[in-house]
Amino acid sequence: MSRSQARRRVAFIGLALVLLGLTGVSVVGTVATRHVATSARTAAWLAEVYHHAHEATASEEIFKLQYRIEPERHARVDHADAAASLEASLRDIDAHGSAHDRAVVAKLRSLHKQYLAAAERFFSAVDRADPVQIRRVAADDIDPLESQLGSMLHDAEEEQDAAAGEASDRLDRVERLVFVATLSSFAVGLGMIVVFTLVATGYQRRLVRQAMHDELTGLPNRSVFLARTAEALDGAPSVLMLDLDRFKEVNDTLGHQYGDELLRQVSARTTAAVRTADTVARLAGDEFAILLPATGAADAARLAERVQAELHRSFDLGDVTVDIEVSIGVASAPQDSGSADELVRCADIAMYTAKDTKAGVLAYQPEMRTEDSSRLLLLGDLRRALEVEDQISLHYQPKVSLADGAVCGLEALVRWRHPVRGQIAPADFIPVAETTGLINRLTLYVLRHALAQSRAWLDAGRELPVAVNLSPRCLLDPGLVDDVTRLLAEHRVPAGRLRLEVTESAVMANPAQATATLRQLHDLGVRLSIDDYGTGYSSMAYLKQLPVDELKIDRTFVLHMDTDHDDVVLVRGAVELGHNLGMTVVAEGVEAAAHADALRALGCDIAQGYHYARPMTAPDLEHWLQAKVLSFL
Repeated sequence: MSRSQARRRVAFIGLALVLLGLTGVSVVGTVATRHVATSARTAAWLAEVYHHAHEATASEEIFKLQYRIEPERHARVDHADAAASLEASLRDIDAHGSAHDRAVVAKLRSLHKQYLAAAERFFSAVDRADPVQIRRVAADDIDPLESQLGSMLHDAEEEQDAAAGEASDRLDRVERLVFVATLSSFAVGLGMIVVFTLVATGYQRRLVRQAMHDELTGLPNRSVFLARTAEALDGAPSVLMLDLDRFKEVNDTLGHQYGDELLRQVSARTTAAVRTADTVARLAGDEFAILLPATGAADAARLAERVQAELHRSFDLGDVTVDIEVSIGVASAPQDSGSADELVRCADIAMYTAKDTKAGVLAYQPEMRTEDSSRLLLLGDLRRALEVEDQISLHYQPKVSLADGAVCGLEALVRWRHPVRGQIAPADFIPVAETTGLINRLTLYVLRHALAQSRAWLDAGRELPVAVNLSPRCLLDPGLVDDVTRLLAEHRVPAGRLRLEVTESAVMANPAQATATLRQLHDLGVRLSIDDYGTGYSSMAYLKQLPVDELKIDRTFVLHMDTDHDDVVLVRGAVELGHNLGMTVVAEGVEAAAHADALRALGCDIAQGYHYARPMTAPDLEHWLQAKVLSFL
């Protein structure tokens, strides 16, 4: 064998050894990376499941308190559903967790079994109206168990979040080791080292990204967001929590593929609206979070408004264009909290308050923490108010024909005078009632009294139709049609003298069921109306199928008709749409003669607002009708 051949042989053997070494490094690095990435994903998933279990125990506590204040069956059912949700989370942890997690689950189940037994004793004491037993069971049995369950679930969630962070650090170390080993092996064959480095490094980075980012949007997930928030605490950051309003309607009406595309576009717009140093994350479902390092409360609020403006522009989802709204909560360190978890929690509380009040953007305030208990107390007071006759009353606002000034109907509006707090605005108690079955009782109360008054007017020779508003929850109540039928017969009021008003959003919450209910009411002879038209998310396909005969234009489009040409265009479109669909068109919020003149010129049929009369009691309305003059038309 010649020397050159020997050299080639040595070079070949050396190259083969390099290839074998690179292959070994790649295999070992890939196996190690996959193992650590799997650990990171599992820890992040377990942290989320522990979080859901913790929320279930909190829900049990809320529904237990609600039953104490308002002992109705739905609170017991909701309490049982929360217990089932907790058990489902524990089954998931038991199936996929470690031996330690299974031991934690066993202890949690034992504590929860004791809690459920104590809860039964508590409910029994409430049913017996035994305050001594209620306080004893709550203080001696339930409160310690709730505290133990909450503490164990919180500790387990933090432990899994920490494990996910440690796994991420191990991934970084493995990547560095593989990189160094690969460079050393490539001292003999530079060409091969480039190939293997790219393959190994690229694969590892994909695994890291999959473990720490949301698959649909590519944004960081909850674990990464909390870790970055903790790192930014020394710089006094702010956190924004975002939740899309009516996202469920997009999913239910158009399909999940449209919902997914909407989430991707929301992710892109939100990321584009913030600064390079900010972090946008998707926490779950349609809930997003933004970390603003070294940003005070005032700047955070301004940035939140900028994000809101971006998301309130229409979204093109291919063959469909949709509009959504967003609720944003703002919390800032250190004034709101000095820990990452608590800062996110404060922003979450502010976000849900903004969602409930339709405020759009709200900064966290300490009194928001007491809102849940205040709502429960308000629910209890409202339930008791419905059992007496001197707190809840009805006021009536006339609806006036624009053609001749004649009164052609009335809208019944509920009012509540609390014996201690005085007059409570409908905007304060109706949304609270709508979160429970109490809205159904309130609606029946209004229907009963409105029909009784209608009977009195008929007996006096006044044939004025009376309108009553229906909430989305009432529209989906399977007993609504029977209740309306019974009350009409009880008060001997012709069905055509009753008008029921529903909003666009009430119909779109469940279009098929809502349409079926409206058809039954229409067949009964009840007149139907779409209220607040223009403010909701509606489908023309559904609108033209609804058996309604009246379209009410929302007051927000009427108030500035005399100064805003765009509002005039919108009102004209609504009037033409209503007439083309065979409906009578009513304009709400008519507060000046200029409004009435403009509406009359557009062909609107009926007006309602302070220009004619404010809502008033039945006796005051009788005086108004007797003294009415039509000089202001």
